[in-house]
Amino acid sequence: MGMLQAGVIPVTPFQQNCTIFFDPETKEGVVVDPGGDVPLILQAIAQNGLIIKEIWLTHGHLDHAGGASELKEALGIDVVGPHQDDLPLLQRIETQAEKYGISGLRNVLPDRWLKDGDKISFGDHEFEVYHAPGHAPGHVIYFNRAQNFAHLGDVLFNGSIGRTDLPGGNHQQLLDSIRDKVLPLGDDVGFICGHGPGSRIGDERRSNPFLQEIRTG
Repeated sequence: MGMLQAGVIPVTPFQQNCTIFFDPETKEGVVVDPGGDVPLILQAIAQNGLIIKEIWLTHGHLDHAGGASELKEALGIDVVGPHQDDLPLLQRIETQAEKYGISGLRNVLPDRWLKDGDKISFGDHEFEVYHAPGHAPGHVIYFNRAQNFAHLGDVLFNGSIGRTDLPGGNHQQLLDSIRDKVLPLGDDVGFICGHGPGSRIGDERRSNPFLQEIRTG
């Protein structure tokens, strides 16, 4: 087993970080949040000779899940996650795409829902699943304890947090998710997020202005 590696492909006009986790030795991997631009994702998979085992979703917003159905059909693999509370969002992707003038995105029904405390894996790489609502009701995050690394989706960003003005969003709930699910992972945990550059949890705890609202005591 090789060290877990990750590649990021910004997709859709929202420049969402579609992420490919993979093992450089076995070439097995998963795609996290294929929001769109599926030909670009398939090109990256082919160029690197990867064997994609599953599609993992952090939540149901169109820029994260809009390409999942197309990628599932192209590769013949399952879609896993998010939490079932995001079913209404996943059923409205096409409607939302029309509203934003984006073509080619499709609704998706996961093959398996995830819940807090689940564990998912590919090869020998295991991730813990945490339900972290606030940005979206069914948002989940993925934590690889072996390499002290997480994918936080749109919960926490470098210098910011997920927006909560979309349907199902709740600002206090998001802060609670960060306090209860993200910060306890540890300050030295590095993370990829749904948009923009990643960071470390400790750096965000110390300098992210939005986290100053959180009371941990």
